Amino acid sequence: MKLAHIALVVRDYDEAIAFYTQKLHFRLVEDTPLSPTKRWVIVEPPGGEGSCQLLLAKAVGEEQESRIGNQTGGRVFLFLHTDDFQRDYANLLAQGIPIVRPPSVEAYGTVCVFADLYENLWDLIGRNEE
Repeated sequence: MKLAHIALVVRDYDEAIAFYTQKLHFRLVEDTPLSPTKRWVIVEPPGGEGSCQLLLAKAVGEEQESRIGNQTGGRVFLFLHTDDFQRDYANLLAQGIPIVRPPSVEAYGTVCVFADLYENLWDLIGRNEE
């Protein structure tokens, strides 16, 4: 078995696609209409072929809308590993993506916390060579 998708509750499909593909350089894997208001939208990070993907799920109703940006009660939600921390950190800064915690060097590598367009918290991690 493997973990295939993680659902990320979003306000709008197109604004979420634009953020992930244009600012984080994710690849749009699939965008399939399921009904007049529902789509199956999958994105993945560069170099992430075959790894876990994000399913961008448009919130329906007040309860789901209340979870946009707060699916984990304010904890870091997603962990993005990179093979070049400085390149990807520079991209976050260049794209105006909010840095919640600046880079720090930890036993496992270099990490910073950033917020996506809905204020979900992400770790950007450049792991130490093993």
